[in-house]
Amino acid sequence: MLTSYAAHFDTPAGYLDFARFGPPSRDVVAATARAMEESARADHGTVDDLMRADLAARESAARLAGTDARHTVLLPNASTGLFHAALGMREGVVLAPRTDFPSNQYPWRRAADLGRVTPRWLDPAPGEGVGPDLVRAALTDDTVAVSVSAVDFRTGFRADLAALREVIGASRLLIVDAIQAFGVTQMPWEAADVLVVGGQKWLRAGWSTGFAALSDRALDTLEPVLTGWTGVEEPGLFDDTEHRPAPDARRWSITHLSPVAAGAFAAALDLVERHTVAAIEEAVAARVAELGEVVRRSGGRVLSPADPARRAGILSFALPDHDPLLVAKALQAEGITATVRTDSLRLSPHASTPPETSERVAAALSSLPN
Repeated sequence: MLTSYAAHFDTPAGYLDFARFGPPSRDVVAATARAMEESARADHGTVDDLMRADLAARESAARLAGTDARHTVLLPNASTGLFHAALGMREGVVLAPRTDFPSNQYPWRRAADLGRVTPRWLDPAPGEGVGPDLVRAALTDDTVAVSVSAVDFRTGFRADLAALREVIGASRLLIVDAIQAFGVTQMPWEAADVLVVGGQKWLRAGWSTGFAALSDRALDTLEPVLTGWTGVEEPGLFDDTEHRPAPDARRWSITHLSPVAAGAFAAALDLVERHTVAAIEEAVAARVAELGEVVRRSGGRVLSPADPARRAGILSFALPDHDPLLVAKALQAEGITATVRTDSLRLSPHASTPPETSERVAAALSSLPN
């Protein structure tokens, strides 16, 4: 366990559902309370002071993404970024996995309804994600983009972003949803033209936090269809005319976001930067490996990739002849919180998860009838 990192949290030891929601740190709670308290005592400088959290969060997110604040914009969630990307496409075919989380499908469906793009659905093999061979076989001359999740929400399969970038070439866009990876997994984020992240899971920033990072290629290619009044040049000049979209990632801004949420996001990102993604990733990988051994010893079937280099943070499994709901009840009796599916369960620990949590999982699984 990364003790210095874990000291910032009050999350119960048995919480293993970070792929669904990451309980925030005391730093985030304090930043939120501080911003609310300041807003409650508002004076002539309060709003401007609170708004500075936007730049702090953008700069921190940009550093972690390997880019700069000019190419980064805060968003309330990952879905908003995906809709920006989908509706900004002019025409052509977009490759996307049929098995991906629904938030990665509806933007392309809606863009297709408007006649802007044609989604072509990829079908990865069970337990696999979108790999370079699958994409290479599906590419056609009219393919303009590939949309993938950096880490698959079901199995934790880690996409090879560098290989995907090489396969699709320089003229097509690579759109990456990194909500299940960013901040806990080192990946070549610079390979993505559009990188969207929500902060409520592994970043542990709370809801209504997130960002997008755009490459120069994306800025040149995507139309700013959803640009709002804060996404234009000179947004503070109210001259009753339409202003041009901002030349940088700010063009994806629709309106001001909550400065309270921005302050919380800045605090969460700062915690990741101080403890480093490398150290957090190492701690998470150790917990996942321990949990995998527990599941196997209990006769369970691990559905996540066996190779640690091909998975990240998530361990999905099934117990033959055991209803996942009954397995979940056994886990809950030991204080374990997991994601329950109709055919499987998902365990997702964090760097704050102590080693003894694996013993609780083992006790729960051993309590099930043979």
